Amino acid sequence: MAATKPAALQGVRVLDLSRILAGPWCAMILGDLGADVIKVENPSGGDDTRSFGPPFQAGESAYFLSANRNKRSLLVDLKSGEGQGIVRELAAKSDVLIENFRAGTLERCDLGLDGLRAANARLITCSISGYGRESPLSMRAGYDFMIQAESGLMSIIGEPDGPPMKVGVAISDLITGNNAAQAVLAALLSREKTGEGQAIDMALLDCQVAALANVAAAYLMTGAPPPRTGNAHAAVAPYEPFATADKPIALAVAADRQFEVLCRVLGLDELPGDPRFASNSRRVTNRAELNPILTEVFKTRGRDHWLKVLRDAGLPAGAIRTVDQVLDSPEIAARGMVREVAHPTLGRTRLVASPLKLSATPVRHPAPPPTLGEHTVEVLTEVLKWDAAKAEAYVGRIKTN
Repeated sequence: MAATKPAALQGVRVLDLSRILAGPWCAMILGDLGADVIKVENPSGGDDTRSFGPPFQAGESAYFLSANRNKRSLLVDLKSGEGQGIVRELAAKSDVLIENFRAGTLERCDLGLDGLRAANARLITCSISGYGRESPLSMRAGYDFMIQAESGLMSIIGEPDGPPMKVGVAISDLITGNNAAQAVLAALLSREKTGEGQAIDMALLDCQVAALANVAAAYLMTGAPPPRTGNAHAAVAPYEPFATADKPIALAVAADRQFEVLCRVLGLDELPGDPRFASNSRRVTNRAELNPILTEVFKTRGRDHWLKVLRDAGLPAGAIRTVDQVLDSPEIAARGMVREVAHPTLGRTRLVASPLKLSATPVRHPAPPPTLGEHTVEVLTEVLKWDAAKAEAYVGRIKTN
């Protein structure tokens, strides 16, 4: 049997002091890439997301499961001298430390990051907060919903005559987690050259503002605040859902050449020559006149008919699917995006897998998210070299307290 290919971050140890989503998401990505992620959790309930729900199954939260595969759980009371000593010892033996506490919390626990890096010059620390450690708002707590509101994201979501809306997942947390993982990887690469770690300061607000992308660029260019456009694209047309005889389709026609093909398959050969629709910018300006013409044709047949016609012509069009339809689809199965794992309490259960596909250093098959404190004895004996009796006594003591 062929040897298993090593993961890209095999041999890298990550001490994950974070909870909720942005920090755990970052740590999970590193775990997928092969890092040994030690998730430090408080004995009285652990990561907050263990209680987020419903849904729960056998006492486990779906929310927690979504962000904590490929990690080991260690019980530590950061308010105790013993717990602080354990973290210091682990930090001295780690490559990366991730935290998202309120500013000053670790300092009050005698675990300031400057001191931890002084004791381990190779340590990379990644701090994740709502507004950044170096910010006039550094003391303010940051939550995804607040950041979606304060970053301007909500102002561009929703129908033009409706209220601002948030994204259906905690997108600011997820974007920040992804960006934090990129920063950690860059710091690891830099350490190969310099031999030294560094501090990373990630802010949810920064990451979400950066992700405004072309919307932010348009404001900076024109000075005009962007409007809400519902499901339509502010700068491309036709690029939105269209009704058919039964179910809607999502149409994404961006180039003039694509528009010409669309008009041909719809039997609207005269439209590309119409001055109102001759270029993308004209189509955006005259969207209210264009869309009824397209919809009138689309409504003559059902969704599946049009999807076949459009796809056969090489045009980007899709069904508007529900989450269950997506996760049970053959293309998701073919990409290995849903994996079955053996969980200690759930038994065989399905998880979403990493989307990263590397040929020489593939991501790990997902290990089930840990139960609270599941690997405490294992980590203490393996990493800190405690004897088994001392580690077992620690577990008994900390669970009792």
